[in-house]
Amino acid sequence: MDSHDVIILGGGLIGQTMALALDVHGLTSVVIDPLDPATTLTTEFDGRVTAISSSSWKLFDAIGIGPRMRAEACPIRRIEVRDGADGAPLDFETDSVENPLGLMLENRVLRRELWAMIQDAGKVTRKFGHRAASVDRGDHRVTVVLDDGSTVSAPLLLVCEGRYSSTREGAGINVAAWDYSSKSIVTALDHEIPHHDTAHQIFYSSGPVALLPMNPGTRSALVWSLPDDQAAAAMKLNDRAFLAEVSRVTANVLGELSFAAPRGIYPLHFRHTAKMTEKRMALVGDAGHGIHPIAGQGFNLGLRDVAVVAEVLVDGARLGLDLGDAQLLARYQRWRSADVMAVTFACDSLVRLFGVPGKTARAVRRFGLATVQRAKPLKDLFMSEARGESGSLPVMLTGELV
Repeated sequence: MDSHDVIILGGGLIGQTMALALDVHGLTSVVIDPLDPATTLTTEFDGRVTAISSSSWKLFDAIGIGPRMRAEACPIRRIEVRDGADGAPLDFETDSVENPLGLMLENRVLRRELWAMIQDAGKVTRKFGHRAASVDRGDHRVTVVLDDGSTVSAPLLLVCEGRYSSTREGAGINVAAWDYSSKSIVTALDHEIPHHDTAHQIFYSSGPVALLPMNPGTRSALVWSLPDDQAAAAMKLNDRAFLAEVSRVTANVLGELSFAAPRGIYPLHFRHTAKMTEKRMALVGDAGHGIHPIAGQGFNLGLRDVAVVAEVLVDGARLGLDLGDAQLLARYQRWRSADVMAVTFACDSLVRLFGVPGKTARAVRRFGLATVQRAKPLKDLFMSEARGESGSLPVMLTGELV
């Protein structure tokens, strides 16, 4: 039986980041995932990108992957928010070179660099291409039998399986869940007018549309959320008609458009667990919370989980505690519960607020945006939230090791 400090179920972006965050602190882990990440690596850009907050990028710097990706990431220095294409913008802007509001990165770059680092991580055992046939969370240890008959054990199980986690379901953790009956169309566009590191978020009652800056300066990612039937209809449009619709809903802010990647479509759901821990087990990332992409906070929320788990476990190891001790799990639960609750329900509330149709609702929303535009303290607060710098930050979100 192979023994480790931690067993990680799920080897996606969050699972691999979790393993690396433990590795740099000298804690051993085994990562189990039925999919071999090498099969998801591609040289072709598929249009999927991730918005990474400044504090999340500092976590990447701390584990050593940030410098490997920085040249390929596009900073977000300005965000313009509108209610409808003709609405007056609420803008957030920073002139800080070192601390932008966030960075945009192609998913394929993040996958490539995580996989490369995992190969060199001396304290990470890779069990990709294998499933957990059984999981036994005993009083003193967690034992997992894999589909090849091998067995691994550790004091703690970290569940990074995503929002449809079967392990979470098997543990009986209740989940608040609903379907938005909407889908997001995702692609990347080359455009005539440079974006100048500006992100555009335009709200409609049918759903938000976002243009997110990428490298080079004349390319942006599109994330367009629509009700199921409208999304299906938009996907059926030919390229010329689709681009004309994008120009219309974005007030043609970037000039003439062309495709830089194929179109993809993804369903939108809400997930929020009643708790993030159980006996010798903690949920990390989407296994504990799945939110609407309205503010691009889903992945960052998971990275904050990673940073807190790492700090709690490293502190516990230094004190000689059992890493699956209920006190350590309770600390993780307390630290993350308020932030997760606030972000998940704030995003859901925004979806519902901007989804109310009618002139009166629009007038109220535009008044609210105009009020924030004139109130610098409120703008500073929102900018701090966008950077992921509010609340009690774990050490790794400042770019340091625990």
